[in-house]
Amino acid sequence: MKAGVWLPLFDELAEPRVIADLAVDAEDAGWDGFFVWDQIAWRAPVVAVGDPWVSLVAAATVTSRIALGPMVSPLARRRPTKVARETVSLDRLSNGRLVLGVGLGSDRFAQEYSRTGEPVEDRTRAERLDETLEILQAAWTGEPVHHHGTHHLVDDLTFEPRPVRGTIPVWVAAFPGNLRPLRRAARFDGFFPVNLTSSDQLAEAVDRVQGLRADPTRPFEVAIDLAPGVDPAPWVAAGATWVLTDLDPATLRLDTVRAMVREGPAKSP
Repeated sequence: MKAGVWLPLFDELAEPRVIADLAVDAEDAGWDGFFVWDQIAWRAPVVAVGDPWVSLVAAATVTSRIALGPMVSPLARRRPTKVARETVSLDRLSNGRLVLGVGLGSDRFAQEYSRTGEPVEDRTRAERLDETLEILQAAWTGEPVHHHGTHHLVDDLTFEPRPVRGTIPVWVAAFPGNLRPLRRAARFDGFFPVNLTSSDQLAEAVDRVQGLRADPTRPFEVAIDLAPGVDPAPWVAAGATWVLTDLDPATLRLDTVRAMVREGPAKSP
């Protein structure tokens, strides 16, 4: 089992310098990963919101070992060509430590889509997510990208430089009961099931995703989020390879987050 700090970039944690300090603490305390939320707004009582890419750059420049990335980035509201440049730049800055968590996102927490003119329909956002992932994978090869899709156009553009290791791991967030997101997760490098209620539910979801993978022998990560102090053993037995810290944005305080990070991760079962 690997353990990751997973932070909402809200209020006191909206400051990139604070995130950089916490990343140093995380690396020193033995955490394996440092991940951040990707939101542009949140509901009360949250007021301030930080940018994930700037915060991750701050974290990358002061660490050398831990994996880092957005967990998860709702790519349906981002331009694929800009994400292609951002991901490779961050990957190279961190010497290949970037993990790209992706998902559909949701309008229900802060109306991020409806209040900014973005599509709110799940089907449309899923189409945009799939097109963006196709463009990213093509861009990371360094070969010319030719994409004429329903939502995005990339006409004979080449993206250099390439990622440090030739590609960037992609972990896909999905509700365990929805087949299409599970198929999407099976095509990539990791699975982040959301809204789990039990380790048995995780085991069932992992079995379904593994059954959908074209090459089950390829490395594949399964990340879950647990509140600090919860025993990860049953979840690891059910298939989790990463455990991330589940923090409540409504009660988020810098001093308690810093103490949790400095305490280090729970011991692997």
